[in-house]
Amino acid sequence: MHTNLVILAGGASSRMKKQTSLTELTDKEIAQANKRSKGLIGVGPNGRPLMDYLLYNIKLAGYKNIYIVISEQGELFKEFYGNKNKNNDFHGLNISYAIQYIPKGRVKPLGTADALFQAVEQYPELNTDCYTVCNSDNLYSYEALNSLRTTVSTNALISYDRDAMEFPTERISRFALAKLDVADHLLDIIEKPSTNESDKYKDKDGKLRVSMNAFKLHGTTVYPYLKNCPIHPQRDEKELPTVLLNMLQDHPKNMIGIPLSEHVPDLTAKDDIVIVKKYLSEHYPKLDWNRSL
Repeated sequence: MHTNLVILAGGASSRMKKQTSLTELTDKEIAQANKRSKGLIGVGPNGRPLMDYLLYNIKLAGYKNIYIVISEQGELFKEFYGNKNKNNDFHGLNISYAIQYIPKGRVKPLGTADALFQAVEQYPELNTDCYTVCNSDNLYSYEALNSLRTTVSTNALISYDRDAMEFPTERISRFALAKLDVADHLLDIIEKPSTNESDKYKDKDGKLRVSMNAFKLHGTTVYPYLKNCPIHPQRDEKELPTVLLNMLQDHPKNMIGIPLSEHVPDLTAKDDIVIVKKYLSEHYPKLDWNRSL
């Protein structure tokens, strides 16, 4: 079982910076939403960020070495989780930072696949082991993270039951669908499927399965596909689903979907801040960092 986990936190957060008509946000929360990486927005008591809760679940799930991919302006992470470039101790977790540099001629990062590639280039030990990779603005549960750490499959993703997601229908309809065979091998990832198309992607249990970008990857196997990932022609970014599908073309049935039925709190836009704060107050009244499972 591996103990390495990469958190992608270097994105531009463009949707979070859009205006909102919501009146329940404070001026401070709006300012943070406009300036901070989404995982650092203060949604917990005493202004602690969402990342605290993600790291809490990560620790419960048994991970030890955490690599946070930050932007070139990501110094605020170091105020929360340790000011050294690598090997910071945060409640027993070993925190290191990788920087996602923006290529010359661009104003935005080059996407999730580029973020992970830059991380494994800066920490090549990841290429000799398995690791989990996830977003910084989703609160993945202990169960999801532990499932990825303990699965015997060399590559895996959490395939969430779309019906269990507590999001508006219009928002859920934009989530990528995972197409699985009867043995839960990943066959395809369908971005923004139309309503008419969706039914044909149901799994053996009649469920639509959603990817929330939580993966276990075999470093050696995935590396060449990260290195050679093409830029998506419409979105102008290098994306992890492209990497996985290219890998599966050469290594079919090499990645399984782990079915899970639960909600995943998410900070995408300003309206989510109020929702996530309420969720945390109900489900995480206090973080006991000495707790073990």
